Amino acid sequence: MEHSDIAVGLDIGTTKIVAMIGRKNEYGKVEIVGIGKSKSLGVHRGVVNNITQTIQSIQQAIQEAEADSGLKISDIVVGIAGQHIRSLQHSDYITRTNPEEVIDADDIHSLCNQVHKLVMLPGEEIIHVLPQEFKVDGQAEIKEPIGMYGGRLEANFHVVVGQVSSIRNIGRCVKSAGLELSAVTLEPLASANAVLSQEEKEAGVALIDIGGGTTDLAIFKDGIIRHTAVIPFGGNVITEDIKEGCSIIEKQAELLKIKFGSAWPGENKDNEIVSIPGLRGREPKEITLKNLSKIIHARVVEIIEQVYLEIKNYGHEEQKKKLIAGMVLTGGGAQLKHLKQLAEYITGMDTRIGYPNEHLAGNNDTETTSPVYATAVGLVMNSLEHGEKKFQEEVVLKSKEEREKEEAELQEDFDQNPPEGEDLKQDPEASKGPPKKSIFDKWAEKFKDFLDNAE
Repeated sequence: MEHSDIAVGLDIGTTKIVAMIGRKNEYGKVEIVGIGKSKSLGVHRGVVNNITQTIQSIQQAIQEAEADSGLKISDIVVGIAGQHIRSLQHSDYITRTNPEEVIDADDIHSLCNQVHKLVMLPGEEIIHVLPQEFKVDGQAEIKEPIGMYGGRLEANFHVVVGQVSSIRNIGRCVKSAGLELSAVTLEPLASANAVLSQEEKEAGVALIDIGGGTTDLAIFKDGIIRHTAVIPFGGNVITEDIKEGCSIIEKQAELLKIKFGSAWPGENKDNEIVSIPGLRGREPKEITLKNLSKIIHARVVEIIEQVYLEIKNYGHEEQKKKLIAGMVLTGGGAQLKHLKQLAEYITGMDTRIGYPNEHLAGNNDTETTSPVYATAVGLVMNSLEHGEKKFQEEVVLKSKEEREKEEAELQEDFDQNPPEGEDLKQDPEASKGPPKKSIFDKWAEKFKDFLDNAE
């Protein structure tokens, strides 16, 4: 298969590791051809804390995906999250050597490269440099400067920064699992790609991806990423609270949360009780669903309030920065009953649950379109874009090289076999290269002949 045809995303989460293989169909939609998942053992709050266990989990997920699709995986795009991620705003500019030429992709590339050279805190490195708005010779609010004339190109950037050691550890795990790492993407950006529509990004929307160990946030307005944050709480903290509050083991707490959990305590009546088998012949435990909901509610409120604080930090309360499309909840934690209603009640913002079917082909099974796989689908899409870009760059370079080669061959051929005839030898201009006629000249000659014949 062509290298731009197939793409693989690897979502290294706190609770699970997902390897997803996808390709673009003829309608430009993403078709998932294979999926593999394994329990994540060496990751805590989005950060690798046991290399050996993580490598084993990655290999297991990859093998499952390969068996499912019948394809061999070599290079992948990996998602990165964790509480070490932070973002900042930065402005930079370049002065162009020749303002008479139009601005092209190379100018934007060199401007982004300049931002990559920013001095960070010790032990940190830049993961993403995302241009927001450009200025050309002082003219502001330009979204696409390519093709414009100008001497000074300026831009505001959203810069995402992470810890070098955490990024290296992920790279090490991927390499040790026998894979090639083609790119690292911030997980909330990947989830946003999979779940949000362009209209929502234009109107202003906050994407909240509630995972096992972290809750990721990405805010869009006017179609541009404005703010990102990673909050070090997720679904696992809720499970931990149930385990402590009800004195049961983690496995039972997780099952309780999934089957009977609700974020709204008023839903359950006092007489609704669930019985949990005791350990090794001990008496079974009886837990009221009202108590269970109260434990879940307390922690979910904390997570949503932390998210809302980040949304306020972005400036949601200013009229100009208002998020008209409200919030979109995705990730495994978004499947908790009545979470949407609670989020609306606390923040007063419109809320919906985000399913990653925005860009997926219609024939994908329902499992793939679950909020649990939002990040994995987003990473596959990023991988496809990355592959296409690489492919286009190669084609451009190739065609440039071929063109130069052809011209050199033509020139060489002309030098070796000059056209015969006295006129050409006497004319110094003619010896510089083969006489070329444009299409227009040829057409003009034909038209002249036609008129001559008509007479």
